[in-house]
Amino acid sequence: MDDLRKLEIICFVPSYLPKGFRLQRIDLTYDDVGPDEPKRQFPLYSVVYSDDPRNGATFSIESAREGIGDRNLMAGEENAEETEIKSSLGPMYLIYRPKGKNGRKDEVKANWVSDANMKEETAKGQDSHPILGRFHGFSATGITLAEFTEIVQSLHPIRGDKAPATRANAGVMSAADASLLKIHPKVFNLIDCWISDSESPVVTEINLDAVERNANQFNEDGLKRDGDWLSYALPDSGGFMRYRVVESKDKHYKIEYQENGGGTLTTSVTVEFDIEQRNIRRDGKPIAIRVLRVTSYNAK
Repeated sequence: MDDLRKLEIICFVPSYLPKGFRLQRIDLTYDDVGPDEPKRQFPLYSVVYSDDPRNGATFSIESAREGIGDRNLMAGEENAEETEIKSSLGPMYLIYRPKGKNGRKDEVKANWVSDANMKEETAKGQDSHPILGRFHGFSATGITLAEFTEIVQSLHPIRGDKAPATRANAGVMSAADASLLKIHPKVFNLIDCWISDSESPVVTEINLDAVERNANQFNEDGLKRDGDWLSYALPDSGGFMRYRVVESKDKHYKIEYQENGGGTLTTSVTVEFDIEQRNIRRDGKPIAIRVLRVTSYNAK
């Protein structure tokens, strides 16, 4: 894990794993240098977690830089089925077998997803070669779709986990690092009070798992990234809610949140918060959820 933290590329690891899962192996390799590419190393990584080998349950991560193919090799099989889930990396398309939403799956595969560096570098042109950008693929065997989804939604860059001091985690965020935090701006609207009121913060802890899954209340149709800002357009008034990451260290964040109701007045507040896992009971059953917990609030 320390070797992964030293790499300059983005390496994802989960903060949640099903009971009994342990890290089994990490492989570091290097991609070939093309004839028109700079003479440097292009690291790739893969990670495998598993439970008791007799159960055969695994979760694995692999990376690639170029020359990727479709990972959904089960497509067309009679007993395979496809679905889509939400993740911090955007919509993720899965294929799994056997069919059905419930029960443990023999195999689950997500198609390749691009990290922030890859999106930034490929935006320069179709002929550009990624330097720091990577594709990431996620697979599993012997677990449920719900467990796979929870693992994927807990993925985060390992350099945020007690990483050595670097530009990205010493209080200065690059655009690529900042884009990895994707929380609907409406969350910060719940924290802030109405402009006609005075007592804030109103909400100090929010269930992020619920925010990601409640697509009606936290509609993503109006979301767009504008430089450092993640903005949500208010459909009726022409106003907006938006935030940008000011500082980040481990799972602690400091953001600036701005809101405009559609007129000339834009309000601004600074919110600091931690993202943590908390155990609660829902419908009488214990579950673990990810929460945003406010630690500081300042109105400008």
